Amino acid sequence: MTTVTGGMCRAQRLVLPGGERTWTVLGRDCRPVASAEEYLEYLRVQRCSPNTVKSYARALALWWEYLEQYGLSWDAVTLEDFGGFLSWLRTGEGPQVASIEPRTSRFAESTISVRLRAVTSYYGYHQLNGVEVGEDLHRIVHGRGGSYKPLLEHIARRKGRRQAVIRVRQPRAAAPPTLTPRQIERICEVCARWDDEAREWRGSVRNRLLWSLLAESGLRLGEALGLQHRDWCTGRGDTPFIEIVPRENEHGVRAKSGYRRLYISDEVDRLYGEYVWQLCEAGADLAIEDFDASHVFVNLGREPRFAPWKPDSVYDLVDRLRRELAGQVPEGWTPHWFRHSHATALLLSGVPVHVVSRRLGHADVQTTLSTYAHVTEDAELRAVADWAKLTAGWRAAQDASQIGRC
Repeated sequence: MTTVTGGMCRAQRLVLPGGERTWTVLGRDCRPVASAEEYLEYLRVQRCSPNTVKSYARALALWWEYLEQYGLSWDAVTLEDFGGFLSWLRTGEGPQVASIEPRTSRFAESTISVRLRAVTSYYGYHQLNGVEVGEDLHRIVHGRGGSYKPLLEHIARRKGRRQAVIRVRQPRAAAPPTLTPRQIERICEVCARWDDEAREWRGSVRNRLLWSLLAESGLRLGEALGLQHRDWCTGRGDTPFIEIVPRENEHGVRAKSGYRRLYISDEVDRLYGEYVWQLCEAGADLAIEDFDASHVFVNLGREPRFAPWKPDSVYDLVDRLRRELAGQVPEGWTPHWFRHSHATALLLSGVPVHVVSRRLGHADVQTTLSTYAHVTEDAELRAVADWAKLTAGWRAAQDASQIGRC
């Protein structure tokens, strides 16, 4: 059982009888906070990600600690109290302290924004159950100043749009980190390399397959580790593909965005075939009762043998590769960098944003646009440069014709 503290109130991890892990909020009396648990149960019923439940539980633990320190009742707070919550998140100062010196914020503004969003969502839920305090957090906006109108303005024209009253201004997010093709190649080569003389692979084909698959598909690490052999549809004269299927995993990894199909190259498919052949040579097909329903990425050198590979074990491999490739690849690279590299490469090659969004499994194309805004902006700048170059040629031709007339 793991505890994440937030003052004296805290977010507590729980293991349910079926083995599922979840989170709740404990008050100062070490008992679950009823209204918070009711909301978290609502998130579970909606099948939200366990990480989402964890994040919201942390936010509500901080909110409850703030209420306790200031002697506030959760169902009788005012808009001013929510503003005070933002100040408290930044400074941590209690009601008896009024500092006049500037201090370093306890949390990044992005973290504060996430915490505030969780709390407002919590009150939005309880507003539907008759708690009127949630009405103060949003206002209905009709129309906009200026000539710009959003795409779905005609839908919101009559009823208006809900707009948060309290918002946290965040600095523009930095561009997501990526790996160059050569850096990805070096990571794969260190894991396994084809020996032309011996006509066989040297090293760990499993490790190379993981990095090759992440780089080519843009999968999240959890989605890759959740793959089963029945999800891999190898090519038989047509294009091979993999299926991302939502299902529970004993290590807590899951398909975050539901089912989708991703086409892959023949090269990665052949590498998978070599890996399956090595698994069979190691006796996996005999040791596992249902090989098709077993996981693609499994333990090979440690017990329990052929059990699903843990994310922690993958990060142990990352640490080893960082040391081995020091100076050749970025020092702090993670498996998620392959996903960013894949998305960036697709966008730079001109693949439409909505296609990239579907391949990445984003629930909303706006997520793709927000995450990779720098890529789309670069493309726009290149288009502007090409347009300027083209029109410059027109002007030159026009000037030449005018000179000829003179």
